[in-house]
Amino acid sequence: MEHALTTQNLTKSYGSVQALRGVNLDVRRGEIFGFLGPNGAGKTTTIRCLLDLIRPNGGTLRVLDLDPQRDPVAVRARAGYLPGELRFDDNMRVEGALRFLNQLRGGKADWGFVRKLAERLDLDLKTQIKNLSKGNKQKVGVVQALMHRPELLLLDEPTASLDPLVQQAVLKLIREAQAEGATVFFSSHILSEVEAIAGRVGIIRGGVVVEVADTSALINRSMRRAHVRFREPVDANSFASLPGVKVLSRDDSTGVLMQVEGEMDGLIKALATFPVSDFETERPSLEEIFLTYYEAERK
Repeated sequence: MEHALTTQNLTKSYGSVQALRGVNLDVRRGEIFGFLGPNGAGKTTTIRCLLDLIRPNGGTLRVLDLDPQRDPVAVRARAGYLPGELRFDDNMRVEGALRFLNQLRGGKADWGFVRKLAERLDLDLKTQIKNLSKGNKQKVGVVQALMHRPELLLLDEPTASLDPLVQQAVLKLIREAQAEGATVFFSSHILSEVEAIAGRVGIIRGGVVVEVADTSALINRSMRRAHVRFREPVDANSFASLPGVKVLSRDDSTGVLMQVEGEMDGLIKALATFPVSDFETERPSLEEIFLTYYEAERK
């Protein structure tokens, strides 16, 4: 499948701090790709390298079949970028700021479409930037990224500072952009929204991509939580020694919550020797999977 973004062994250091340690990514054309990681993992650095806003120390990049270091203007002309830290001239009105950015892009945006975007996000185009809340400034950033209908969207925390209703509106706009053919690469801390719209997810930890998978496959991987209720008190330590089983908690003397990695066979056979009154299993959420990686980083 044709790729919109490709990085191979991408490295970047800031002095003695190595931000990227060999990032390998392939993002398919037309997909929504969620990029996850804790603060300082390398998400923003990766996005900035893709646009040649900063130069990597090593590795190769291809963006829309272009080398962003050789053709940075061509890459940016075809992309919509929402930075994590957005800055505007405080004395400009929202409409003036958007028209200025549109001029820089060669006047590509349909101003009727810009007004529709602003209306859907409840953004007043006549307000001065300095009088906007942080959330409303974020709306301006979303509009400027989308307004020229780019074929590639690079969004760094697109729903940051937005209230839940506006977050949903932004996610709907992202889905609509994809439906029109755009590729979307976005970082986020709000894992529920990644789970809702991203077809695939990459998890970056310590400057290295440790997992890339279909979102559904990642959630449906062979790890489950099992909640068991017994007819009489049991010793939970009886299960802690089973391969792949970890006792998470006990809600009372007869209820045990366990995490099971791999096959359930061992646990089922062990439970057969006890008086079980109820047994429930559930798949982990994307948040739980992400936290598993994050906890591994801290150890």
